[in-house]
Formats: sequence, structure tokens, C-alpha cells
Amino acid sequence: MVDAGKISAIQSRVSQQREDIIQFLKDLCAIPSYDSQIRDVCERAAAEMQKLGFDKVWFDQMGNIVGKIGDGEKKLLYDSHLDTVGIGDPDSWEWDPFTGKVEDGIFYARGACDEKNSSPGMIYGLAMARDLGLLDGVTGYYFGNMEEWCDGIAPHALVEAEGLRPDFVVIGEPTKMQVYRGHKGRVEMQVVAKGKSCHAASNFLGDNAIYKMLPIIDAISKLEPELGDHEFLGHGRITVSDMRVKTPSINAVPDEALIYIDRRVTFGEDPQAELERIKRIIGDRKNIEASILFYDDPSYTGFVFPVDKIFPAWALEESHPFVQAGVKAGDLLWGTPIPTGKWDFSTNGIYWMGKAGIPSIGYGPGDEIHAHTVIDQVKLDDVVKSTEWYALLPALI
Repeated sequence: MVDAGKISAIQSRVSQQREDIIQFLKDLCAIPSYDSQIRDVCERAAAEMQKLGFDKVWFDQMGNIVGKIGDGEKKLLYDSHLDTVGIGDPDSWEWDPFTGKVEDGIFYARGACDEKNSSPGMIYGLAMARDLGLLDGVTGYYFGNMEEWCDGIAPHALVEAEGLRPDFVVIGEPTKMQVYRGHKGRVEMQVVAKGKSCHAASNFLGDNAIYKMLPIIDAISKLEPELGDHEFLGHGRITVSDMRVKTPSINAVPDEALIYIDRRVTFGEDPQAELERIKRIIGDRKNIEASILFYDDPSYTGFVFPVDKIFPAWALEESHPFVQAGVKAGDLLWGTPIPTGKWDFSTNGIYWMGKAGIPSIGYGPGDEIHAHTVIDQVKLDDVVKSTEWYALLPALI
């Protein structure tokens, strides 16, 4: 039973620990963790969980950090990726991207939005839930993982290789403090065109692989109007996201051109059908092949978990009990139900709900428009306030 006294106790505890929560976020952002090199930042998260009295804290085989608290039958997992993209050109930042800066209550640093901002609230919230009797019947898990390298691979390995399958998941990607309940999926493809190299001075003797690729790129750029649509998830998207060329020298005709395609899929769009769409564009052109990408890069621990780069779309109905638990948490805490919404980008939800069918919602401070930018940012008040929601939710599932 969640009464006014419990709500008051949550808010009082969060207020008392405000500075610890904020400093923890700053510490996490101060540790570089791009290219999935998350050991050091995971060690920092582990230290905080140990300080707060989590029952068990450990690294999984991939190198993600897991914390366990409570011993209830229902398993609730808070998912927050601790890796970030790189900083790009250092000169494009007006402040140190890791030390960051605070201005008008906003913290600017790499990972402040995507997604170190949810970890303090999740970790402190679970500890508060235990201390205030809100974790009864629930085992809480914090899962600090690597997501930027390949969406969903970390939770997939947690379930399949580690044997930890939660009953409910909260994804901490930025949601503007709303409850998100889905997003489009994605399939990543490549097209390889083979040509024939020769000296550029005698280019008529060769077969330029770049020229062979140009009409395919042009056709892909015109595809979007014919892609699928969904009233909640939105319209399908497609873009050529990278191009690479092999050539003996800049004075030679290139003999290979490769493009990568990012195809955002909505409900009713099948990855294999999307591959066939690209193959129809290629038609009977010779020495050009399309395929879905396959991922088997080792993590920093050397762990390999091979997957096709197919990421399903997913969504829960607004009426789903887990969605409504998230909405109710806001109502109890702040006197108004939290709005629901969706992400434009993809998250680990592509595995949790998209592949495994585990009820999942998103909740976190920050706005995804700031992700991967040089103004990566989050409101510190929201980082602290989100802790209240993370503390209360276990009592409502």
C-alpha cells in the first residue's frame, strides 16, 4: 500500500541525497566510455551500489555491470547504458566534454543526455525502495551496459548467456520525464559493388565501382514515400549512412564501393522484404550484392555474441498495466499523470520487448534531441526528481 506517508518519505530522502545524486552523475560523465570501453565507468557505478548496500554487484561476461537488491519473486530491471559515442572534434566543444559545466541548472557533458543521466536515479531509487519498504515482493536489478556498439546485444546476452530474465524492464534513455512505450525498429544492410581497377590515365580500361553505385544511392534516396506507416510509431525511414571505397591509389579507378543503409522499420515491415526491396533496385546489374549486416565483434572482455543486425519495432498499448504503473507513479508523486510517448531513435527495447516480449517502458531525464551532440545536456532537477519515480515504481507493479 502506497500512502501519503510513503510519498513524503521518498521525497524527503531524495531531497537529503540531492548532492550525492548530482555528484554521482558528474563522476560517471567524467569517465570516458566511448567505443564500448566501459570497465572504468562500471567500476564507479559498482562502488556506488556497494556503498548503498546492494545485495550483490558483479560484471557479466560481456563486461556490463549488474547490481541486485531485494529478494522478491517479481524481477524488475532498470536498464541504462553507460557507454557513449565519442566526442568528435575536440575543438567543437566550448567546454571540457568530460568535466562538463553547469549553467542555469543544466549539466552539459558527454553522456549527460545519452545516457548516464538515468543511472544515479535508478541506483539510488532502488536503494530507497528497499529502505522504505517499497521493494516487497520484488527483486530489483540495475543493468549498466554497452548499447552504442549494437542495440539490444547486451540484454540479449544477459538473458541467454547469464540466465537473468526479468519480468519487467525500465529503459533509462531520455524521455523528457514521460513514460515511453515503444519505437520503430531497424535493419542495417550493405551493398557492395565490384569493379575493375586500372590507372586513372587509362580509365577506359577499368570499371569504376563508384559509378556503378551512384544510381543505387539515388534510387534509395527516393524510397521513403513508399515505406510503411503506423499511427503510433510513425513512418518508415531509410538513409545511406556511410560509404567506403577500395582503390589502389587516388590515381586509379576504384575496384570496390560499399554503402551502409540504415532502414528504420515500423510495424508490418519485414527485414527480409526490405532486403529484397534493395535487391530489386540493383536488378540485373552485375557484380553488385546486398546483404543484412552481421555483428560478431568482441567486447572489451573478449566476449562474442553473434547477431544479425535486425532490430524489431515494438510498442505497448497505453492501457497496458505496466505503462499505467509508470503513469500512476507520476500522479502519486506530483499530482498529475505522466504523459506517454515514444522515442524516435532505438534502444535496448528492441531486445527486451521486440525480441523477448518482456513488458518494457522508458523513463528518464533529458531530451533525445541533445543526444550525440556537442550540447549533450540534462536538467539536474530532473535527474534528482527522476529518483522519486524509480523509487516508487516497484510498489506499483
